[in-house]
Amino acid sequence: MTPAAERSLTTYLIGFVLAVVLTAIPFAVVWGGLLAGPAVYVVIAIAAVLQVMVHLVFFLHLNFKSTPAENLFFLAFASVLIIIMVGGSLWIMTDLHHRMM
Repeated sequence: MTPAAERSLTTYLIGFVLAVVLTAIPFAVVWGGLLAGPAVYVVIAIAAVLQVMVHLVFFLHLNFKSTPAENLFFLAFASVLIIIMVGGSLWIMTDLHHRMM
């Protein structure tokens, strides 16, 4: 293996391990009942934001060294998509909740 391939494989493995850990933490908190109320949502939200950052850095290789304007554009686009998906999901769930009551 070339040094570049080893570095790439190492980067992907580190990203994978971090992604698995950041997925396991909210599952453990909810399944184990370690926290209650809004604290659970805070842990899930923090883990989700960190998960997005891990994916952007380790899998999409976004950094602000090569072309900052292009990376900023892609980051803004991803943020808009996430806001649309989360906002739409919350809107649908709220509407369904009110219709079922």
